[in-house]
Amino acid sequence: MAHLDTPLSDLNAYVQFFARQPIPVLRHTQMRLDEMREMEDQLNGRAVAGLVLSDPLMTLKVLLHIEAHRGARQNHDITTVERAIMMMGISPFLRTFAGMPTIEEQLGLHPKGLILALKVIGRARRASRYARDWALLRHDMDVDEITVAALLSEVAEILCWCFAPTLTQEVYDCQRTDPSLRTQATQRAVFNASAADIQLALCRHWHLPELLLTMLDEKYIQNPRVRTVQLANNLARHTAHGWDNPAIPDDLSTIETLLHISRENLLNRLAVPHEDAARLLLAHQEQTGLITPD
Repeated sequence: MAHLDTPLSDLNAYVQFFARQPIPVLRHTQMRLDEMREMEDQLNGRAVAGLVLSDPLMTLKVLLHIEAHRGARQNHDITTVERAIMMMGISPFLRTFAGMPTIEEQLGLHPKGLILALKVIGRARRASRYARDWALLRHDMDVDEITVAALLSEVAEILCWCFAPTLTQEVYDCQRTDPSLRTQATQRAVFNASAADIQLALCRHWHLPELLLTMLDEKYIQNPRVRTVQLANNLARHTAHGWDNPAIPDDLSTIETLLHISRENLLNRLAVPHEDAARLLLAHQEQTGLITPD
């Protein structure tokens, strides 16, 4: 698989580059699928889907495969992993996704890039957990769609780590030197395109379901389903290094409005560590005038 060491000219060039690359998955995903092939008679679709949904790039591969092999009679989009597995059947699914390249192989010569790619994957998982919980609380029409959309929210950045680790590291270094730099602006300065731009353009190129595209597009932020995904992604990003990020109180206020719950209830649902929860709750009470600071 290729590596980019210098930026490409524009967004279209990135779409063409990434579309040509075989998408790698986590080594753990490949190993567990190998194990599942030895016991497929004992498996059900939910167990296989659970593994897929722990790996954003594997989730993407499944959706791309379903779209690429869409039958003439299929008149609706498949937007969740479990439905995709049901459509394929477990045995064909396990045969199809054998011998995949891994992220660990792709970044074998970039150990720091691998560590940071794994951190972004962890962030995507956390966003999907937040989004799923909030979708359940909102009685969303299809919680699994929300879960998938949130999990895919970091796909472009993961791909950038896999295929352009040096450039992606440069973005991180710029922001560490000057924390006031906005992520998308820094990405555009280094890559000539932001990860969000690349992600939407790639998803359109791949013909991912329009519903998922909508939930990944900030211009539809007034839609509560889109807001659920975007707020989950924001909170996961802002809490990547703990609960001290100054953006977190604003995140919490916006999430409370979406879910119609109290700050205390929200902090409990988020399983915020006790000391951080107490600090955030006290600051909120002082800000809203519920208590007067000493």
